[in-house]
Amino acid sequence: MELLRRLFGGRRRAEEAESQAQAQAQQAAFEAEWEPVAAYVAADSEEALEVSVIASALAAANYPDSQFVVKRVLKRNPEATTVSVIASAIAAGDAPDSQWAVKHIYQKRT
Repeated sequence: MELLRRLFGGRRRAEEAESQAQAQAQQAAFEAEWEPVAAYVAADSEEALEVSVIASALAAANYPDSQFVVKRVLKRNPEATTVSVIASAIAAGDAPDSQWAVKHIYQKRT
């Protein structure tokens, strides 16, 4: 059995290695040309303060003897939201009874 595997299994491994190398090359080319758009961006300090006060007040209602620290406040990226709405509207034109979920958004590197 080992003799047959050596004789006939070598091509299959070579083809798998070649296809894997080709897939990695395509992924590298894609990453060199495109960059992901962040779904969330940091909120302004004024917005962060307002959100922190509201979140702490809501949490303090349940745990009045505790202290709360808000480490980071993020808001939805308006650019990503706009692109998602436009892409979903275009896709819904072809299939109006469908539901769409935008998982990733990429922009071309300049």
